[in-house]
Amino acid sequence: MGSAIIVVGLGSGNPDRLTVGIVRTLQQASQVFVRTKEHPVMSVLEEWNLAYESFDSIYESHDSFPEVYDTIANTLMEHARTGESHSEIVYAVPGHPMVAESTVQLLRERCPKEGITLHVMGGESFLDEAFTRLGFDPIEGFQLLDAAGLSSTLVQPQLHTVIGQVYDVFTASDVKLCLMELYPDDYPVIVGHALGVEGLESILRVPLYELDRVEGYGNLSLIYVPRSDEDHLRQRTFARLHEIVSILRSPDGCPWDREQTHDSLRKNLIEESYEVLETIDEDDPEHMQEELGDLLLQVMLHAQIEEEMGTFNVMDVIQGLNNKLIFRHPHVFGENTAKDSEAALQHWEQMKAEEKRIKGIDVQSVSVLDGIPRDLPALMKAYKLQKKAAKVGFDWDNIEGVFAKVEEELAELREAVEQGLDPADQILELGDLLFAVSNAARFIGTDPEVALSKTNHKFMTRFHFIEEQLRNQGRTVLDSNVEEMEQIWQLSKTKSVENLHDLNE
Repeated sequence: MGSAIIVVGLGSGNPDRLTVGIVRTLQQASQVFVRTKEHPVMSVLEEWNLAYESFDSIYESHDSFPEVYDTIANTLMEHARTGESHSEIVYAVPGHPMVAESTVQLLRERCPKEGITLHVMGGESFLDEAFTRLGFDPIEGFQLLDAAGLSSTLVQPQLHTVIGQVYDVFTASDVKLCLMELYPDDYPVIVGHALGVEGLESILRVPLYELDRVEGYGNLSLIYVPRSDEDHLRQRTFARLHEIVSILRSPDGCPWDREQTHDSLRKNLIEESYEVLETIDEDDPEHMQEELGDLLLQVMLHAQIEEEMGTFNVMDVIQGLNNKLIFRHPHVFGENTAKDSEAALQHWEQMKAEEKRIKGIDVQSVSVLDGIPRDLPALMKAYKLQKKAAKVGFDWDNIEGVFAKVEEELAELREAVEQGLDPADQILELGDLLFAVSNAARFIGTDPEVALSKTNHKFMTRFHFIEEQLRNQGRTVLDSNVEEMEQIWQLSKTKSVENLHDLNE
C-alpha cells in the first residue's frame, strides 16, 4: 500500500454526533493531525488519550488564510510521502470535510498528482445543526456563503442564506455592511454560536445594524438570513428589473410597452441620453440617479425585444461588455502596464485593432474614419472626425494654423452672404466655419459640445436675468426694446453665475 491520507470530519461540535467509523479510524490511526484544537470534540480525543498534532501554530506564523491552508496541505503530503509504508495519516477537521474546508480541497487537487491516495470520511456539518436548530428546509431555496469573500451580488433574498466563517466581530461588521446594500438596517437576522453543542449554543435574533455588537463570535459562529419574497428586497436586484421589463412586454403586460419597436423607441433613447447629460451639467446627483434609471430602461427594452425574437438577451449584452472591457484593458486584467491615461488609451486602440483581426477584418482596408456613429450630433461628429484624422498626422502643427483657418472660413462666409450667393452655398460656408472652430476645441483640450453647452447655459441664465429684471419693473420682453435688454444683459455680465442662478429661483 502506498502513501495515503484519510480525512475525517469531527462534526459540528457535539461528540455524540461522531460516527462509529470515524471514532474507530481515529483510535486505530498511527498518526493523527488536526487542523485546530479549538473545537469542542477535542476534549473527547484527550479523554481517549489519543496523541495528535495540531496546525494551530501555522495560523500564527502566516499573514493570510490561503498561506495557512497551503502550508497545511503541503505538510500533510510531505508526511504521507516520508512516513512508514502501510501507514496512513489521519487528518481531522471541524465539521464535514467537504463543507467550507479549503485544506481538503487543496489535498483533493494535489494528492493525485503526487501519487498519494486520499480518502474522505464524512461527518456532521454545521449545516446539519443549522437546518435543525434554525428550523428551515433547504429545499425551499438555500445558499451557503463565506463571510471572507462575501459580496452583495452573491446574496439572493429569496433564498435562505447561511454565512459561515464569521470568526470575529470585524468579520461580522463586514457582513453587516454587505447585507445593508440589499436589506433595511433593521432587518431581522440570526446569529448562531456553537449550534447543537450543549452548554455552548447561543441563538440570537437581532436587527441587522446590531450584527457587529453581538459578543461571542468564533470558529463555531454563523449568520442566518431567512428567505423572503418581499418585493422591496428584490427591488435592488438586476434580476427583478429584467423580470419587470419582461412582464411589461408580455401579453398581460402594458399595451403601450407591447407595441414598442426599436424604431419607435429610437427617439426615447436619444432624449433620455440628453436628460442624463443635463443632470451632469447641473451637478445634480439625485436627479442623475433617476435619469440614469430612465436610460437603463431604454437599454432593457431594446434587449427585451431581441430576447423575444430569440436573437440575444440582456445577459448576452452584459457578457459581451464584460469580455470587451477585460480584453481592451490588458494593463489592468493582463500583464501589460500603463503609466498614464495616454498609455491606457493606446492599449485600448491596439486591442480594438486586434478584435478586428480576430473577426477576420482586414485592418489595412478599414478607413481611419470608420467607427464614428452616423447619427451623432454634427458638432460632436466633426470633433471625432478631426481627432481620428489627427492620429495619422493630418493636422496643424499648432493652434495658430487653426486660427488662420477660422479666419479664412469666416471671410468666405461673409463674402457668400454679401454677394447674395445661393442659400445652399451659404450653408456650406457656415458648415466650413463650424468645422474649423471645432478644431480649436481639440487644440485646447476640450470637447466642442461641452464648450457650446456651457455657453448655452450661460446664455439662458443671462436671458432669464433679463426677464426677471423686466418682471420686477412690471414689464416683459415683449414690451421692451433691444437697447433696454442689452443694458440689462451687460448688467448680468457683472453678476456671478451663482448669483444669477439664485435670482432665477
